[in-house]
Amino acid sequence: MTVTVAIDCMGGDHGPEVTVRAALDFVRKHEDVCAILVGIEEKIRPFLGNAVGPRLVIRHASEVVAMDESPALAIRAKKNSSMRVALDLVKNGEADACVSAGNTGALMAISRFVLKMLPGIDRPAICAALPTVSGHVHVLDLGANVDCSPEHLLQFAIMGASLVGAIEHRERPTVGILNIGEEDIKGNDVVKRAVELLKDSELNFVGNVEGDGLYKGEADVVVCDGFVGNVALKVSEGLAQMLAVFLRREFGRNLLTRLAALIALPAIRHFKHRVDHRRYNGASLLGLRGIVVKSHGSADVFSFGNALDRAANAVRSGVLERISLRVTRQAGPRAIQENV
Repeated sequence: MTVTVAIDCMGGDHGPEVTVRAALDFVRKHEDVCAILVGIEEKIRPFLGNAVGPRLVIRHASEVVAMDESPALAIRAKKNSSMRVALDLVKNGEADACVSAGNTGALMAISRFVLKMLPGIDRPAICAALPTVSGHVHVLDLGANVDCSPEHLLQFAIMGASLVGAIEHRERPTVGILNIGEEDIKGNDVVKRAVELLKDSELNFVGNVEGDGLYKGEADVVVCDGFVGNVALKVSEGLAQMLAVFLRREFGRNLLTRLAALIALPAIRHFKHRVDHRRYNGASLLGLRGIVVKSHGSADVFSFGNALDRAANAVRSGVLERISLRVTRQAGPRAIQENV
């Protein structure tokens, strides 16, 4: 199976300098992938050299969606943007997935406009992995939906469990809901009702997960609304960066601590590797009729490459088919037909 990924080369803080170089590494590393580099051709070619070939092609797009641009404006006025063209390639079947480091709001809006929603899913959700003491946890939604109903949280849980089941080959991944306490009486009305729906579903629901439970690995998938999820994500990234600063300061305090740092260097490197957010770059936009992965805007080549890997793995694992099957089982064929 050959996987073709359309790459929005103009998105992100660094543009082609990062996205094209990451694409080159991606194609070299995997013999079963092809990359379509979408963007302004004259800005892409300087980073390619003579690398263009059957598995690495350029698709010219004359416009760019700015990082601070209105999603509505991006949809209406920039039909030939690199983001829009990359998503059109997925819609038309020329690509299996799209990866972009561009404007999150615009990517979400254009993806929903171009690809539409899967039957039985009301809203797309952003899902990404966070490190835990035992591995990692997938959390959604991370910012696409500020206000959610209990039914939306159930749909997020179904999509997250489908994703983890597909890419990690787990038949029944555990699912929790982010809450302010473990007891059933805790939480607002939306969360309490969502708990009831999750308990009645076929999912392997393990109950409420508190904030610290995210990092203890209490569940494989944790659901929440986009407001809470985005705050949790940014706090996680900020905490990891703060700890790294503290370590550098303490080990650089004097000659004795610098000598101690030399002795502890292997452990320090391992710690840095464990909490390096670049390893987890690549958030899936679940619920769409296509695979779309959002990279962090400040991603470097290594980080963006991980987002490309996540997109390819989602295609190989049949994530879309898994989500559709679970939604059908949960809602029933008649409900799905009404949603189409």
